[in-house]
Amino acid sequence: MKIAIRLAVLLLVVAPLLAWFVVKPVRVVAPRWAGLTCQSQGVCVESPEQLAAATALYRDAVAFVDGQVGVLEGHPVIVFCATEACADMFGLGARAAVTVGTMGTVIGPRAWKPYYVRHELIHHLQGQRFGVLRRMLMPSWLIEGMAYSLSQDPRATLAAPWQQDRAQFNAWLGRVGLSRMWQEARGL
Repeated sequence: MKIAIRLAVLLLVVAPLLAWFVVKPVRVVAPRWAGLTCQSQGVCVESPEQLAAATALYRDAVAFVDGQVGVLEGHPVIVFCATEACADMFGLGARAAVTVGTMGTVIGPRAWKPYYVRHELIHHLQGQRFGVLRRMLMPSWLIEGMAYSLSQDPRATLAAPWQQDRAQFNAWLGRVGLSRMWQEARGL
């Protein structure tokens, strides 16, 4: 019985605390604990003055993804970091943004642009449609190519390998069509 209690404490208390301190993107599950201000629709910011701009980006991106790519379930949590200190607190490093499964997304200072937010919401939708673990095993050209292409990223040339991923996804999408995209993608 004592072993079971110790195991339960380890799994329910120690493991989440360890994850909080070691795997920084996990902090997206409780951004208020990191000192952020959050509204009920899933938007979190460093200071209340940023809430209107972040909410507008969020609202527009959700409407875009719902209308163009697929309907999101619920209200995904998005942390909008306006400073590098905030981005570092969530472990962004050199990345502009990151989506952590279906737990939430962190948008760094340089990613406060509509196409970045749409890109990350597409990753969230992929997690919902494919499952988080399966999504991680799917080809990069599908996962990243879809996000870059369908977010309408305006950059003509992306860094490697993203440019090739987008081109391969666009070629594949041209063959299967948007109406069959999710069904065909599950077969990959």
